[in-house]
Amino acid sequence: MRAMKLRGALLAGVALAAAGCMSTSRGRALEMRVDKLTSDNEQLTAQLKEVQEKLAATVPKIDAKIAEVAKALDSLDRASRRSGADATVQLQKAIEDVAQLRGQAEEYAHRIDELEAALKKYSDETDLRFAEIQGPEAAKAALARRKFEELNKPADKKAFLKLAEDRLNAGELVLARQLYADFIKRWGKDDLAGEAHYGVGESFYREDKCREALAEFGKVVSEYARSKSAPNAYLHSAECFKKLKMSNESRLALEEVIQNYPKTPAAKEAKLKLAELRRGKKGNNNSKGKGR
Repeated sequence: MRAMKLRGALLAGVALAAAGCMSTSRGRALEMRVDKLTSDNEQLTAQLKEVQEKLAATVPKIDAKIAEVAKALDSLDRASRRSGADATVQLQKAIEDVAQLRGQAEEYAHRIDELEAALKKYSDETDLRFAEIQGPEAAKAALARRKFEELNKPADKKAFLKLAEDRLNAGELVLARQLYADFIKRWGKDDLAGEAHYGVGESFYREDKCREALAEFGKVVSEYARSKSAPNAYLHSAECFKKLKMSNESRLALEEVIQNYPKTPAAKEAKLKLAELRRGKKGNNNSKGKGR
């Protein structure tokens, strides 16, 4: 009954934090910057399309010239149709044409690479500036997303989880959160998904975002109660409840750790916190009694 009550509190008491704000003048300046970047993106996209079309038109010409070279080579063996000198001239001309077309194709390909790189740069900057308009949290998420996309992510699930844990311990909380979320997307039905949910919760916990953290810790204790992170999920839930002035729920979470995971380091810490919580409650009761 107690566990059901606690899990209900963990799952029901969740709400996202309000977004940050910024001054109107700064917001307008950023909006103008985004508009400029969007316009530049559109121009680059049009240029890229034009060069790609030119390259697409050049490739068939190269194929045609190669066929012409093959035909000229064949004509060398057919002296009855024309002299060897004529065939050699035709061959040389075809080879020169092929070389010229290849040069054009390489130039177009190089230009495409340059345009694609420039387009990506402008797209990234546009995303970042747009995120800044939305607030500092959105800007931080945009930067983390860029790092996330550039990361070489392992195909092995344990190595992937280790990468997320390393980023978490390095203090890159938003990036770690994105990695954990991607792990859940890839291996959501795996037992290790419980560790990923705990990682998401821990990233919020370290940012002092207790409501968001409780949502993830609630998933751990309700769906992955046998995972190695379940005791700490309860323990950190107790801390979050305490910060939210929900002392009864905090006590229940600590009791759950002690009862269900008695031999863990988390249970040892829970006993200390529970004793502290009870001392605080006793002190408050005594203060109220003296005030009467």
